[in-house]
Amino acid sequence: MNRIRLVVALTVLLLPGVLKAQVGVYAAFSETKLNIANTDWIKGATFGAYYDAVHLPLVNFGVDARGSVLGGSGMTQVKSGLFGPRAVAHLPIVPLKPYVEGLIGAGQVQVGQGTAASSATHLEYGLAAGADFTFFPRLDWRVVDYQYGGFDRLNGTTGQKTISTGLVFRLPIP
Repeated sequence: MNRIRLVVALTVLLLPGVLKAQVGVYAAFSETKLNIANTDWIKGATFGAYYDAVHLPLVNFGVDARGSVLGGSGMTQVKSGLFGPRAVAHLPIVPLKPYVEGLIGAGQVQVGQGTAASSATHLEYGLAAGADFTFFPRLDWRVVDYQYGGFDRLNGTTGQKTISTGLVFRLPIP
């Protein structure tokens, strides 16, 4: 009987914090490098949103959806859309939130020029890690976001490294 009361009391006390969702939208300047010969680092934008649904005392769990448009009108271009789970640590006292994400989606890669040009859409996957620094109540600086991944069946498996920095706006959703 006492165990049941303890479980009910803990549930009532902890559940509201666990169910408090948080949504953030972000935009970042990004540079990426493909492991394809004769390609340089290409620049562009990464944008997306996350939804942290589960809040525990030191960590949140949620999902992230992001898109990237890299390369503009150059010879090498990457356009991608990725989605996946994320975990965010909340450090006591420090306004820094490190995170990790597992991502999967699709990406279009264009390399070369003229008759040597190649463009195709493939499965894309990756792991991302970074840190957000809160400098206003609802505004964070995404200090760094490093993503390592690849494209399936593009000359075997093509690796991709991306580094980004930008701003995150956390929406006031109760």
